[in-house]
Amino acid sequence: MNGAVGVTVSEIGTQEMDAQNVPAGKSAELSVILPSFNEAKNIPILVGLLDTALKGINWEAIVVDDNSPDGTTEVARAIAESDPRIRVIRRIGRRGLSGACIEGILASSAPYVAVMDADLQHDETLLPKMLDELKSDDTDLVVASRKVEGGTVGEGLSAIRAWGSNVANGLAQKLLNVTLTDPMSGFFMVRREKAEALASRLSPQGFKILLDLVSSASGTLKIKELPFTFRERQHGESKLDTLVTLDYFGLLLAKYFGDVVSVRFLMFGLVGASGLVVHLAALRMFLLGGLEFNLAQTAASFVAMTSNFFLNNQLTYRDRRLRGLQAMVGLLTFYAVCSVGVLANVGVANLIYLDPSYWWFAGTAGAVMGAVWNYAASSALTWRKS
Repeated sequence: MNGAVGVTVSEIGTQEMDAQNVPAGKSAELSVILPSFNEAKNIPILVGLLDTALKGINWEAIVVDDNSPDGTTEVARAIAESDPRIRVIRRIGRRGLSGACIEGILASSAPYVAVMDADLQHDETLLPKMLDELKSDDTDLVVASRKVEGGTVGEGLSAIRAWGSNVANGLAQKLLNVTLTDPMSGFFMVRREKAEALASRLSPQGFKILLDLVSSASGTLKIKELPFTFRERQHGESKLDTLVTLDYFGLLLAKYFGDVVSVRFLMFGLVGASGLVVHLAALRMFLLGGLEFNLAQTAASFVAMTSNFFLNNQLTYRDRRLRGLQAMVGLLTFYAVCSVGVLANVGVANLIYLDPSYWWFAGTAGAVMGAVWNYAASSALTWRKS
């Protein structure tokens, strides 16, 4: 592990920031985009590490914070008051690493932009070498890879997360024909005009902005990979959870089908597929319990809707997530807007249900009929933009 990461917040506060090592008045040559959520303890340390690693380079750091409750925005702004190289974007009502990276890139005027985590797990000392590679005429994108010779996951990933990363890498390479050894990397540097040209095709949802960028470019980017060691997080907690897996599959499917449908719709569909399993299990249970089919189908529909609401609230609409009383109101709204879908569900299923042995087919057909309506209505009313 790089010893520089051991610098403390108090040491950063007392050390002299070398903001005068570049000509005054010149615009930044490099923007370092730092998407953040609850990284108040790490931001001061990282700024100090960037100051050391990028001496002689006209750089800026753009902290894009998703309204962290731990005061990340306030900490970054306090640093910015005395260091004009630090800029802060506070996002309200928007969440997600990919969206934060896109906003940060679009806020930059530098010819080169780097994206790295604010949790100290990415090796900032690699940035000058990445910049040198980009300044050559034959490179558009430089990726810090844990998979090329000399790279390693180090202590930054548990065995389970490392295994999951390998599976995700394999799927991206096979489904999207991505040749990167580490398409899951969140540490890269790109020519800004290249990223800006692709910005309208990128999804603001999810965590895998590099995969989205490379697959959207359809092989037009000239890429170089450099080895790096993924370091262990020192402060805070990982933002990844098990539901991110569904989010990742949604991105893969969206890119595989050429962005014909949005990632959000595919997420809604994946959640709906899980709801179908819940629906059929509940339907079977109610039928075995002696309920008449129409009542059983209606009850199973509401069980599935409840499951779908909470999964969608956690994943599909994580950037508009409802909490507390709003979540309860949202659930009631979800029931209401999906009621038309339930009517279609029950009506179609009842027409098909001629033989008890085909209960599963009748239930499936009914559930599918309400899917499109449910998505449109819930997007507009339950998780409407504020």
